[in-house]
Amino acid sequence: MPLVVDSFVMGPFQSNCYVVRSERGAAEAAVIDPGDDPTPLRLELAGMGARTAAILVTHTDVDHIGGVAALAEGAGVDVWAPSGEVDALRNGETRGGMRVLPHDPEHVVSGGDEVFVAGITFDVVDVPGHSAGHIAFHADGHLFSGDLLFAGSVGRVDLPGGDWDTLLASVRALLDRFPGDTVVHPGHGPATTLERELQTNPFLRDLRAESS
Repeated sequence: MPLVVDSFVMGPFQSNCYVVRSERGAAEAAVIDPGDDPTPLRLELAGMGARTAAILVTHTDVDHIGGVAALAEGAGVDVWAPSGEVDALRNGETRGGMRVLPHDPEHVVSGGDEVFVAGITFDVVDVPGHSAGHIAFHADGHLFSGDLLFAGSVGRVDLPGGDWDTLLASVRALLDRFPGDTVVHPGHGPATTLERELQTNPFLRDLRAESS
């Protein structure tokens, strides 16, 4: 059965938090990038008849980890965080000096790893560029891209650890690895597909030229 993906917009930065279940009505859910106070999210989960089984983190900007500690401790669940950025979560200080509640994740992952939670196997993919240790999670045709790739845009590269050429190489690697109809669930804004972005995203014109 296809995955069930529900998105919730959180906090002043309007970041997307994803609740991923193996099927409609499943009692366990993986929560990806809870970026703010998780209380409303926990109420939504209760209304869905589901509970948080695990927390996955794509990168450690404040608007993607702001609710990690509170949700992990409140739900009593493990956190999977990117190895290249784990210190920010442990120390509670993100890029730009913004503070969050610190949390020491139980699991540190990088590209090539697999995470099996809530009955779902997620492949971990290294996608640096927006930040140095950024990762994405892929499961059953769904790609949770964090702030690497958006519908019609890409992540900013002007903060420490950001690099335009590296970001473009990460997007190129995704296009080479996954089918065009792979659904992209970005850190902000609506869902899209890899093929749609290759054909229409103004920031990917160099990649379009390569593929033509």
